[in-house]
Amino acid sequence: MDQAQLSWISNFIWGIADDVLRDVYVRGKYRDVILPMTVIRRLDALLEPTRQAVLDMKENLDKAKIVNQDAALRTAAGQDFYNTFKWGLKDLKARSSQQQLKADFEAYLDGFSSNVQEILEKFKFRNQISTLVDANILGTMIEKFLSSTVNLSPNPVLNKDGSEKLPALDNHAMGTVFEELIRRFNEENNEEAGEHFTPRDVVTLMADLIFKPIADQIESGTYLLYDGACGTGGMLTVAEERLKALALDHQKEVAVHLYGQEVQPETYAIAKADLIIKGEGTEADHFAYGSTLSQDGFLTRKFDFMLSNPPYGKSWKTDMERMGGKGEISDPRFIIQHAGESDYKLLTRSSDGQMLFLANKLAKMKEDSKLGSRIAQVHNGSSLFTGDAGQGESNIRRWILENDWLEAIVALPLNMFYNTGIATYIWVLTNRKPVHRKGKVQLIDATTWSKPLRKNLGKKNCELSGEDIQRICDTFLSFKETEQSKLFPNEAFGYWKVTVERPLRLSVDLNEGSLRRFRLTCKEAKEEPFANLLDQLAARLGETSFNDFNEFRALVETLGETGGVKFTAKREKLLSGSLARRDEQAAPVIKKIHKAGKAVADPLYGRYPISLNGKASIVEYEPDSELRDTEQIPLLEEGGIAAFTQREVLPHASDAWVDADVTKIGYEISFNRYFYKPQPMRSLDEIRADILALEKETEGMLAAIIGGPVQ
Repeated sequence: MDQAQLSWISNFIWGIADDVLRDVYVRGKYRDVILPMTVIRRLDALLEPTRQAVLDMKENLDKAKIVNQDAALRTAAGQDFYNTFKWGLKDLKARSSQQQLKADFEAYLDGFSSNVQEILEKFKFRNQISTLVDANILGTMIEKFLSSTVNLSPNPVLNKDGSEKLPALDNHAMGTVFEELIRRFNEENNEEAGEHFTPRDVVTLMADLIFKPIADQIESGTYLLYDGACGTGGMLTVAEERLKALALDHQKEVAVHLYGQEVQPETYAIAKADLIIKGEGTEADHFAYGSTLSQDGFLTRKFDFMLSNPPYGKSWKTDMERMGGKGEISDPRFIIQHAGESDYKLLTRSSDGQMLFLANKLAKMKEDSKLGSRIAQVHNGSSLFTGDAGQGESNIRRWILENDWLEAIVALPLNMFYNTGIATYIWVLTNRKPVHRKGKVQLIDATTWSKPLRKNLGKKNCELSGEDIQRICDTFLSFKETEQSKLFPNEAFGYWKVTVERPLRLSVDLNEGSLRRFRLTCKEAKEEPFANLLDQLAARLGETSFNDFNEFRALVETLGETGGVKFTAKREKLLSGSLARRDEQAAPVIKKIHKAGKAVADPLYGRYPISLNGKASIVEYEPDSELRDTEQIPLLEEGGIAAFTQREVLPHASDAWVDADVTKIGYEISFNRYFYKPQPMRSLDEIRADILALEKETEGMLAAIIGGPVQ
């Protein structure tokens, strides 16, 4: 069937809404009736030739008291679904009583097999029946769908002489009509269509990126495709088409099984309905309902190919709570072993769960097959860089890159999707990198490779032509450095996040003002004995100052020992926080002393050799939190952390050191840094010409405003 005929059928069904539902439903609710009715009519047409066979089988099974009847009834129907009600739609349209029609129609719906029942339930179609009956339009609705001017059957309608009156509508064509209706309703309602399906041009590119590199390695056999955010299922069905076509080109026969999961009930119903009306009812049984993050429908299943366009910028807080809260999550997809950590966390911010969908796919990669698994997933720009070292997003990037799974990231043109104009990227991953790609990542800037649409579809104002898709794939497969293709070692995206400390330097003034404030603080802390101890010390020493807190602390500790006032950590904090003051000229405050030989001096990491009481020692200083700073040091920095610190830190702060205990590794991919092209500055002559032209345009305007000549 050609495109014109398909468009006519879509327009016909679209017109039913205006003809029948106007004044009963607002336009935004037409889809609640039209989409499920389209499914019902198609299923009815498919079942018509075997209706009597199903009724006979049902009668025999009941007589034999066989409980599990599903398989036998599917066989009798010749489909992956059936209906055991005694009548079809054509028998219902002529019911004279609306209430009788309602009862018979509900009984007809109840006669469908369980897989169709689930679709009707998720559509919430039964909720619409009373409204249709009360408005006296249920019968009219059925009659419209049974019109002799349109054929929704897989069999042609013939004239009396045997010639074809209306062509058959095969499963693929019916799927195309159904998808067109979905698109129109989404646009009509001004919905975020991207939540329902991804543009076909983008899906085709994603499929080619995961299939073409291994096209000559595809063997005859069975392959599993998975989408954990499947929407209406279009991404899987397009990918299935591409895989089968490539296999055929290489003289291979493949069986492809589709697996998907969707959280929105109506979208889930559409996905399953679309497969059923395309004749893929078995595949529809592989689709799971619920949230992929908290209700994984395929816990133990591994897949050959996976692709998705998950929601980005969408909270997963509800999923987090269902999983026990962020601190209690133990799901092995998101809490893993990596980099020597047994509880390496891949948990992202609760405000955006898009990268968790990628982690979910990576957990489902095949490890024991020749091709392993290949993945394509759409992300927005935040997945490239959001998340500090040690946080979930960065940890996922690190896990991916240190396992050498990332092949490429393709930057798409702006305004490629129906619901957003922001920058988007396709990530391509595999656990079977070819030798020439090992240890490297390819970044492709395809932002200028598209053609404009004649009419915008939501926010989508451009598309990838066949030539654009081919150009991107050729660039990907050639794996060469060009203006639009850059190659990097995995480590180029990694960095150490180091904490740079400087010593706390404190001085003490034993004057009356300082002591008065100290007494008040000690009183609030119920430490009056300690305040009295300091008064004794002040009386003995008089008003004096200490430029070395270590010396002063030792005096207080010694006096406390003789006076029975133990020097505790709490009392030391009172001294440093309430009596002493920060002083850049004071000596560093010692935190810990090691005997020489028990520790190794390393000023870079804050261990300094000194002589105490004539003995060689190693000291660590108390860090000053107000002077604390962090640095990001590239993993490819020549000489590493030490060289960077010597060059960039110590010349400006000679007493600084790196706290090795809190150093973390992070990864980020700054796409724009690699492809940014600075615009040349305009010449003075160009600027002068613009100013003169502007002056000429506005000549006389000021005079007109003030009502007289300009002086």
